[in-house]
Amino acid sequence: MLNIRYELTKNPKQLPGKDDPLKFGTIFTDHMFIMNYETGKGWFDPRVVPYQPVVLDPSAMVFHYGQEVFEGLKAYKTEDGRTLLFRPDMNAKRENNSNRRLCIPEIPEEDFVQAVKAVVKTDEKWIPTKPGTSLYIRPFIIATDPFLGVRPSDTYQFIIILSPVGAYYPEGLNPVKIWIEDDYVRAVRGGIGETKTGGNYVASMAAQMKAHEEGYSQVLWLDGVERKYIEEVGAMNIFFKINGKVLTPKLNGSILPGITRNTCLELCREWGYPVEERKISVDELYEASVNGSMEEVWGTGTAAVISPVGHLRFEDKVMQIKDGGIGELSQKLYDTVTGIQLGKIKDTRGWTVEVK
Repeated sequence: MLNIRYELTKNPKQLPGKDDPLKFGTIFTDHMFIMNYETGKGWFDPRVVPYQPVVLDPSAMVFHYGQEVFEGLKAYKTEDGRTLLFRPDMNAKRENNSNRRLCIPEIPEEDFVQAVKAVVKTDEKWIPTKPGTSLYIRPFIIATDPFLGVRPSDTYQFIIILSPVGAYYPEGLNPVKIWIEDDYVRAVRGGIGETKTGGNYVASMAAQMKAHEEGYSQVLWLDGVERKYIEEVGAMNIFFKINGKVLTPKLNGSILPGITRNTCLELCREWGYPVEERKISVDELYEASVNGSMEEVWGTGTAAVISPVGHLRFEDKVMQIKDGGIGELSQKLYDTVTGIQLGKIKDTRGWTVEVK
């Protein structure tokens, strides 16, 4: 168990007003969590301190070799005033999976969750309560050795910052338009595609800019070898309902194992839907869109939760998804997941953790 010390701010910021826009990732709370690591010493000095710049040597290894990982989860305020986290143990497991791949020291899962709880409790008043809002939590680890050379760092910082947010996509629950990328590649098996690290996201930016110029919200990636199998969207995993079956790409080492993805799979199976995790070709999707068997498409992720997809574009082919509105199953998943997160639906699965 961490022995966390607290240094509270003497200059608290003004809280956003009830009707102020909460553009995703632009407003930050009063405090942050920091913990240091040294080889031979382990993780030490866990602390909650005022939100402040991070001071690093210009030769810090994170700047030159990209040794860093991050996570994303949310805190929610219930109608009866409780603060809930959603499956934080899964974030802790996934961060350690990323740590192992990038040669970063692991953090015990219970310490990760304790640290999240500590900083969220400190800035609990920042959790917005307007429908569709939440407190976004961004834990990350950076390599801090002042050294120019390709090897794992001997020192790190584990930091958690908080941001009150609204909807990730301006469209909200209105279906988004997705561009299927046929030129650039995001990840390949054996690489770092299944880790949550900045390198995966910067690799997606050129395609993302191209998609935006064409009026599309996100990029859907194909596999990096055969260039014909669906993998994931830039900020989401992807699901398809075809002929009554729920399909999603199988985790193969180049796809991020999403926590909302896992949640939706469990719910769909519980509700009796046939579920398949397998290879899905873009040709299969196009055929389903032409013959009318494509019933729903949606993305899943911590930021957006459930994001219905209205149409897909691949090369010069546009695939319209039914009438372009949110589907019945997509809506049910959104209502159920957010209902559990907000404490409106009883959690019978042990998915929520109260911050006390």
